[in-house]
Amino acid sequence: MMDNRSGKGLSFVRRIYPPRIIGLGIGMLSVMAGISTLAMPEWVWGLLLFNGLIWPHLAFQLARCASVPYNAEYRNLLLDSLMGGFWTAALQFNPLPSVTILAMMAMNNFAAGGQRLFFKGLLAQGLGAGLSMALFGAHLQLQATPLQVYACLPMLTLYPMAVGWVCYTLAMKLAEHKRRLSALSRTDSLTGLLNHGSWKDMLQLKFQICQQQHCEAVIAIIDIDHFKSINDTYGHVVGDCVLSQLSSELKRSLREDDLAGRYGGDEFCLILPNTSLEKAKAAMERLRERVGSYRNPQLPELRISLSIGLARCREGLGDAEAWLNEADRALYTAKKSGRNQVNFAQSELSTLNLAYPD
Repeated sequence: MMDNRSGKGLSFVRRIYPPRIIGLGIGMLSVMAGISTLAMPEWVWGLLLFNGLIWPHLAFQLARCASVPYNAEYRNLLLDSLMGGFWTAALQFNPLPSVTILAMMAMNNFAAGGQRLFFKGLLAQGLGAGLSMALFGAHLQLQATPLQVYACLPMLTLYPMAVGWVCYTLAMKLAEHKRRLSALSRTDSLTGLLNHGSWKDMLQLKFQICQQQHCEAVIAIIDIDHFKSINDTYGHVVGDCVLSQLSSELKRSLREDDLAGRYGGDEFCLILPNTSLEKAKAAMERLRERVGSYRNPQLPELRISLSIGLARCREGLGDAEAWLNEADRALYTAKKSGRNQVNFAQSELSTLNLAYPD
């Protein structure tokens, strides 16, 4: 919400503060040069000094302490436009300083509030000009002195740079925010691993690469044995700790190119690229042993075991779903065979069980 003092409203106030200091400070120089040749009362000079030097800080404090900072800052921007119109008429619409002030304020309003603030700012500038003409009369001065030309140069150079810097900073923050949101949408909140949808997307991609490049890859589906009993016996808090423990072991043991995801509930899935079944089995056996040796000091009777199904990406698989189904069938066999073991897809058992008997 824009009225959140710790959120967008307050950040909006902070974002406007530096450009206002720069803009009103150097804009004051343009106005000074313009009215120096005119017979203005002393209070006008006092108002100009207040507007250029004090108002930026006062506006910041007023908006920062307001119950709705965004709305307060929006009003401050309209007051800035009002004063811009006032000084333009006080300058007798001298073309160079007048156009400089109005153009810079229009740019600021568009950058801060889009089309809506831009048109409201134009209206405020018109009201300010009308007030000035009511006080000093309507005059037109078309000649600019060298002093007025030089006084406008800082406004034409420094202020656009300040606005550009603010816009760039905001763009970088938005890009980072978008990156974080994208990461959150792809990961499981409890384990920090890829969520179901993201892992399935990566599975499709890896399958296509393996089929095109004829490279090795293995899928592992990991199931925590009797996880429902753990939840029923010790509670869901302990169950979540078990899931977190397994995810931590995966993160520690996997290579940089390996992809781990929480497939759902107590099931985890791995994609192990450039890996043979022999190496995958050895890695999963080490994982099973490490998780099995885990002990919770507060629950010494708690035991964790894993059933794991493996499947190699091979020729003859029609799609990534068929590859996944082979690993799922291997997991089913592991669970039916007593759990706490690593099993292969049926097409691989005859060869690999000779080298790695259960």
